[in-house]
Amino acid sequence: MSADVPTVGVEEEFLLTDPESGAPAPKNTLVADTAKEAGLDLQLELTSCQVETSSAVHSEIGALLAELRTSRRRVAECAAEHHTRLLAVAVPPTVPQGYPVTDTPRYQRIAHTFGMIAHEQGLCGCHVHVAVPDRETAILVSNHVRPRLPLLLALTANSAIYRGSETGYASWRSILWRRWPSAGPPPYFASLRDYESIVAMMRSSGSILDKKMVYWDIRPSETFPTVEIRVSDVPATATESALLAALIRGIVSTALDAIAQDIPAPAVSGEVLRAAYWNAARAGLDGDGLDLVAGRVVPHQDLLAELVDDIAPALHRCGDHSFVNDAVKAVGERGNGARRQVAAMHRRREIADVINELADATLDGCR
Repeated sequence: MSADVPTVGVEEEFLLTDPESGAPAPKNTLVADTAKEAGLDLQLELTSCQVETSSAVHSEIGALLAELRTSRRRVAECAAEHHTRLLAVAVPPTVPQGYPVTDTPRYQRIAHTFGMIAHEQGLCGCHVHVAVPDRETAILVSNHVRPRLPLLLALTANSAIYRGSETGYASWRSILWRRWPSAGPPPYFASLRDYESIVAMMRSSGSILDKKMVYWDIRPSETFPTVEIRVSDVPATATESALLAALIRGIVSTALDAIAQDIPAPAVSGEVLRAAYWNAARAGLDGDGLDLVAGRVVPHQDLLAELVDDIAPALHRCGDHSFVNDAVKAVGERGNGARRQVAAMHRRREIADVINELADATLDGCR
């Protein structure tokens, strides 16, 4: 593989649930301790019903997919030891009124500062890291990628059922997530200095407590030499997470090509971008979306096909083109998590059917 192909890594957040009721199970420290004994490092999330996995750095999507499948299976096995079921779902289908916050000093401080926003969290996303040369480049990439973010949200939407009811949205997580003052679509930044000055202002105002609370859907990583794209629900299957990673790497690679040629990023307004976000969250992959550059209303599935065509040179360079075509076709036929949740709910109006569908999808191809 060419040396100019960026590496990629994936973080997946999962919900821990009671296997009978499907209610969130506050057992993340127990599951993480069991995983550690098995040689698997899990991160604790804000609420104690969540855990997060982090992949290694990969050049080949096939190797990444194999790791994602193994990781899901092993975490599910660790959860089962504590009578807990692992679900790849972006909001709990059946929930209490609040969630216990993980007992670490930072998370307790966040809970104290942000109140009910923190106590009603329980939201699971998927974060994709793609290597870039430096933080200044990451900001330029962010500007180029912004118009693509709503489509990635529509593709991965996996939170249609909440509190035992249909929300009317394919991604209810996206709606809830944007309650945080630093979450959602990123601004268009003039430079890295512009980005850092805005972050410094947010810290001084108290709207974020530290740089880790910059929750914009694309940002320069504070930990790795990467740009981090955080827009998506955790996908229902490992294959869909690998598809997301391949598409994002193709988008970032295409952006890097444009930057090298001094092609400016499209100056999409924040208001229009937010409208496209709402449309993606509401309609998901099966509805209409917005082409933010051309100003068209287009079905999301058509926008996805156009995206694959647009980034085809990068996909071929990365060796991902065949995988992406096959995976896009499969998700179009079978449906993403949101479509599968709604279909399961419509069978008998039983939330147990939704839970079982999610559990099957979580470990699809992993056994």
